[in-house]
Amino acid sequence: MDKPNPRIAVVLFNLGGPDGPKAVRPFLEALFCDPAIIAAPWIVRRPLAALIARLRARSAIANYAVMGGGSPIVAETQAQALALENVLQEAVPEASIKTTIAMRYWKPLTAEAAAEVAAFEPDEIVLAPLYPQFSTTTTASSLAAWEKAYRGRGRAHALCCWYDNPGLVEAHAARILRTWEAAGRPPVRLLFSAHGLPERIAESGDPYQWQVEATCAAVVERLGAGWDWQICYQSRVGPLKWLGPSTPEAIEAAGREGLGVLIDPIAFVSEHIETLVELDRDYAELAVRCGVPTYLRAPVVGIETHFIRGLAGAVLRALEREGACPDGKACPARQTRCGRKPRTGAGA
Repeated sequence: MDKPNPRIAVVLFNLGGPDGPKAVRPFLEALFCDPAIIAAPWIVRRPLAALIARLRARSAIANYAVMGGGSPIVAETQAQALALENVLQEAVPEASIKTTIAMRYWKPLTAEAAAEVAAFEPDEIVLAPLYPQFSTTTTASSLAAWEKAYRGRGRAHALCCWYDNPGLVEAHAARILRTWEAAGRPPVRLLFSAHGLPERIAESGDPYQWQVEATCAAVVERLGAGWDWQICYQSRVGPLKWLGPSTPEAIEAAGREGLGVLIDPIAFVSEHIETLVELDRDYAELAVRCGVPTYLRAPVVGIETHFIRGLAGAVLRALEREGACPDGKACPARQTRCGRKPRTGAGA
């Protein structure tokens, strides 16, 4: 930072979610129209996205009804932004700091966030995707949307990933331990459940799976010896082969062994449909059917103090370099689609 009293904008990215039943179908259309999700020409992708959204809308509306009709992800991200802004302002009192949220597929969309940041006229911009583990389907897509939308001033710095951030690891470990201890320390298998990804994407050099494994290993090391643990993947859709084992398969296996499970949503930082409905309802019901004696689910890291302070540290470190870089160890060279090199989209 060159100026004595810099203006710093921090943009938090997430996928977003519909804010009511009428928003479900357009949200799904926006999701499946993203070329990072369906790699097909626009003339094919657009009608295909509309068809998928129409076919899935009714069941999706029913699932969102469980949460009151819409997703809580925007409110949760706003709470994280406020908590982060307070910590950053405390750390850099001479700066004027503004945090803004940008949702990829529903309001407030990236273009809205870009206009808000441009009006702030920042000297520095930190782009902080709330996906700790980089994937071309999440972080890269969000940063590409920002590059297309932003036309304001400011020197850009982007966090392409922060999978081994100490605050992130500590927050996961703390929430796992609190959940387990509150239940009386029952015998369980710890299942780290991450959002799934088609195998062909992982095999193309996307570092997501490698980074998920690294995050889980760091959390287990923090927890200490003696844990029976496994990584699994949830939310599979479509006919492609996805990373495995799936979370349902891992729950079924625990049931056959007479083991309880404690699920930690390792790739999610806010509650939304995949935690509140998929994990808390669908998989909990599956566990009962499979004879799993104990089913526990650790809360997401949310605004947990370790997490927010860890993210603040990552933001401050990002200000020391330009472009897109990881906060922590870089990926192995074989992960050719990592996020170290993409442009970030902020104007000079």
